[in-house]
Amino acid sequence: MPSLLPLARCLKLMEFLGFSLRNQLFVAPMAGVTDRPFRQLCKRMGAGLAVSEMVTSNSLLYGSVKTRRRADHEGEVAPIAVQIAGASPLMMADAARYNVDRGAQIIDINMGCPAKKVCNVMAGSALLRDEPLVGRILEAVTAAVPDTPVTLKIRTGWDAQQRNALRILKIAEQSGVRALAVHGRTRACGFRGQAEYDTIRSIKAVARIPVIANGDIDSPAKAKAVLESTGADALMIGRAAQGRPWLFREIEHFLNTGEHLPAPPVSEISAILLAHLEDLYAFYGLDAGVRVARKHVSWYTRGLPGSASFRSRMNQLLTAGDQRQAVRDFFSALAEDGGQLPVSGVPAEQFEELAA
Repeated sequence: MPSLLPLARCLKLMEFLGFSLRNQLFVAPMAGVTDRPFRQLCKRMGAGLAVSEMVTSNSLLYGSVKTRRRADHEGEVAPIAVQIAGASPLMMADAARYNVDRGAQIIDINMGCPAKKVCNVMAGSALLRDEPLVGRILEAVTAAVPDTPVTLKIRTGWDAQQRNALRILKIAEQSGVRALAVHGRTRACGFRGQAEYDTIRSIKAVARIPVIANGDIDSPAKAKAVLESTGADALMIGRAAQGRPWLFREIEHFLNTGEHLPAPPVSEISAILLAHLEDLYAFYGLDAGVRVARKHVSWYTRGLPGSASFRSRMNQLLTAGDQRQAVRDFFSALAEDGGQLPVSGVPAEQFEELAA
């Protein structure tokens, strides 16, 4: 097989907003997912940057257990990027200062979340319908933390009739925002359909700040195709990394060598999952940690033989000890049966149309 290196954009050390990153692979902020244990795991597995799940700008909630936990960065590898969400310029400015005081080194602003409970209070992607408000929020936040880089995450617009990402880019640049991440869908699309890589390409073509491409990047070959088709400075990966944090090292290896890594052995996946569970128990406490762990176990085991019945049993377990033993038993049985996780690499020719 001929080398793919001439076609690949090799991932080397990346200079980003004053920080030296391992590569151009970023973990997307995901509510209820990108907590500190998950961010640290993804960085160990090859991600160059990981953005926190969104922190509210409502100061009345700063004392809540959830907000304090999301602002906990103890032992986290720099740079520490925190996403804030809200619709009030004043409150967003206060939230930026609050998180910088607690260790944030990059402040990311959420204007991409499609969730109804966020959009119903005119936050997240709902803000894209009010461009003057977008400008006021961005200006307030950049002024509030002048020594901290501010980034922005958006969708391509509210719906197909209101795609305004290019105008949002200009507002962001004029407001002092230092980088823009674009999920290639409108808010109306949710997570349906195909990501609009052509829209991201048009944004990158005129941008004066780094542009990060996000949406449907779920394999090394897809990552390569998206980089080449959009010209983006970096890639942001979200749902595909749930239960597959090793996806980052697979993409890194493929873009640097043109070769796919073999699928991780069952023994390694078991070890990664068990270590992840221990981090969750330590971070949330045993009772809450057991509850949070269930969704991660579900993601790690999806598609594997016997996983449906295993997950059903797993959801009934009430103690960390029982969860640990169940995971050990499940993967031991899988190993004895010669089970293997599927290879993440997808033949590059399946995505040639993206690079056209």
